[in-house]
Amino acid sequence: MSAAVCGSKRSFFEDIPSPPSASSSKKLRRCSPSSPSSVRLSPSPSALNHLQSIFPHMDPQLLEQALLECGNDIDTAIKKLEDLCLGAAEARGGKTCTVEELGTTAEQAGQSSVCKWNVTSALAGILTNNGEAAAAAAVTIQNPSASENMPADGAEWVDLFVREMMSATSVDDAKSHVSKLLAVLENSISKRVAEETAQNFQKENLMLKGQIEAMIQENTVLKRAVAIQHERQKEYQDKNQELEHLKQLVSQYQEQMRTLEVNNYALMMHLRQAQESNSIPGRFNPDVF
Repeated sequence: MSAAVCGSKRSFFEDIPSPPSASSSKKLRRCSPSSPSSVRLSPSPSALNHLQSIFPHMDPQLLEQALLECGNDIDTAIKKLEDLCLGAAEARGGKTCTVEELGTTAEQAGQSSVCKWNVTSALAGILTNNGEAAAAAAVTIQNPSASENMPADGAEWVDLFVREMMSATSVDDAKSHVSKLLAVLENSISKRVAEETAQNFQKENLMLKGQIEAMIQENTVLKRAVAIQHERQKEYQDKNQELEHLKQLVSQYQEQMRTLEVNNYALMMHLRQAQESNSIPGRFNPDVF
């Protein structure tokens, strides 16, 4: 399980290919040294270049490791790498794969084997329960339901990092675990930021919607006030026009009164003159007496 975790370069939640079959692993281990004290020879550059031309998608360190373990025997190394590719393809479910896919799968499986071979002495004293911890970490990574149990806060993330580091079998394995966890942490942060942004946007949208509704109500009230003011202004103008008309009528009536007064005075004067001219002193009207 830990070998599968170490060899994978994909996301925390993607399916990780199973480790190569036991037969292919045994075939690779046949040419591995029996003890750390075995003498390792430098790989031949031409042989390494030849292997790189045959397996362009595999890690050069894996090719170099295969040459070293097989004693710079290029034919044996090619045979073992082909067996490793076939074993890894069978472990993936017997699907037909292209050369690139086989190279990638072999690289992952080979990196898993390298992680098994290169166990450092610094981690050996810490990893007392290495098998169980690595298996638990691999199950956690391969389990699709792990996305439902994501750490909720910083303390849980720290605990997860510590568990993954404790389950590492080598420095490369630890780097692989850390890179995966960092990718998961980045995705989690991005998802949380996106959710918070969406929530903030929704809250802001609701707030703006409320403000718009309030402004619409205020606009309605203002429209009514303007309409009322317009009606009052119209009434005021009508009253002013009526007042002006009444003032004009008053002026006309006053002019007519003055004219009538003058005419009345003239008539009174004519009547007085007429009475004075027709009256005879000492003579009375026979009709009266």
